[in-house]
Amino acid sequence: MYVPWDLSTMRFLLEPQGPPYMDLKNLLQKNRSRIIKKWCDVVLSTYPEQSQKFLKKQKDRFQNPVGQTIFEGIQSIYDELLKESESDEMALFLDNIVRVRAIQDYSPSQAVSFIFGLKDIIREVLETEVRQGEISEELVVFESKIDGLALLCFDVYAACRQKIADIRVDEIRRRSSALLKMTGLVYEIPETEGDLKEGEVNNNG
Repeated sequence: MYVPWDLSTMRFLLEPQGPPYMDLKNLLQKNRSRIIKKWCDVVLSTYPEQSQKFLKKQKDRFQNPVGQTIFEGIQSIYDELLKESESDEMALFLDNIVRVRAIQDYSPSQAVSFIFGLKDIIREVLETEVRQGEISEELVVFESKIDGLALLCFDVYAACRQKIADIRVDEIRRRSSALLKMTGLVYEIPETEGDLKEGEVNNNG
């Protein structure tokens, strides 16, 4: 038996349909390359202009180890963020980037600011979906994850700075000791052969 379509069914069939719904994780995976490139640019923007040009253009990892470390580190951090649960490797990925910034005496805020830049990048790349409100709740959850990443990044930076401080203190001690020995103000006590007998210790005591 033939059943005629109603007006709403006809309109549904004739009107162009939008793309299928994609959740935030799929959108982030789909736009992975674009987001990572923009995120790397945010990191490199904190360097002097001349250094930026070199870090961006030089692709040889031996001639440009800093640039390659940043690019590979950002890729690893981004992929780890998309996982349901983070592993202990996240701190290692952060260390690869933050260690360089710690050596270059970046302030804590400068060292970790690139983490927050990811929020703006995601909202820029997914502007349409954000404006339509399709991923609002998922985005709030993911941005809180980025906040947690920033806290971890700060801890990693603090640990790197402490290691650098310890190395500098040890180096100062070695240089000071060597200088004092050269001037004759201190000398090393030679080791005596054998141990003193108990009777000798008591007699000397």
